[in-house]
Amino acid sequence: MGKGGGCVPSKKRFPTDVSDQDHPNPDKDGPNLLQNQLSTTNTTTPVLNNDIKAIEKLKIFIVFHSMYGHVELLARRMKKGVDSIDGVEGLLYRVPETLPMEALEQMRVPQKDGGVPVISVDELVMADGLLFGFPTRFGSMSAQMKAFFDSTGQLWEGQRLAGVPAGFFVSTGTQGGGQETTAWTAITQLAHHGMLYVPIGYTFGAGMFKMDSLRGGSPYGAGVFSGDGSREPSEIELALAEHQGKYMASIVKRFSQPCNDLN
Repeated sequence: MGKGGGCVPSKKRFPTDVSDQDHPNPDKDGPNLLQNQLSTTNTTTPVLNNDIKAIEKLKIFIVFHSMYGHVELLARRMKKGVDSIDGVEGLLYRVPETLPMEALEQMRVPQKDGGVPVISVDELVMADGLLFGFPTRFGSMSAQMKAFFDSTGQLWEGQRLAGVPAGFFVSTGTQGGGQETTAWTAITQLAHHGMLYVPIGYTFGAGMFKMDSLRGGSPYGAGVFSGDGSREPSEIELALAEHQGKYMASIVKRFSQPCNDLN
């Protein structure tokens, strides 16, 4: 961080040799949108330096719940933003599903891409930064994501996540459906863990002020409107998600610097 801003030492690693840089429902996050847009995976290729030595990158876990695909599309675009920052990589994870298969089949929920693993709460401690994505349910996070947070009691008891930067991105069915409330009601989860909430503010620039088209997202984080479920994320919504990934990666990279490098 800048002069006088203090620093947060990394828990375990620092990058080296890198330069800074049919059932309409407004509470659902839409139908399966991934089949034509899926272009990235959760795998990464090790970066080698001139000595053919792998650089250990800072890791941002992008942890999401997406029933029909809207949040997942934001997550994948967000990973692209994270990966664009030297020395940082984004890893995609799903939270465990809590609904029984019979219910999912009745709701016509498509099968999930097997390339994105389901995360356990114990794995959260391996992240240098966290981005949580979820659809709204009556203005707050979905039950699946809430159940995941509720299972982090042992991490809370040991203060294992204290000091970790984290942010949110969301999906809502309508303009007044919770683009802001879904994120800010989730801040309590971070506060109790002592995590560092990182909103995007208005760092996206002019794109945050345009009024000529429908756009999800807010200073709290990226977002998408799903409408009755048939609306796909617009390019500006995806661009905002990519920006959030890049912004979070730059923050995590700054926090990873040893204190004596900041003087």
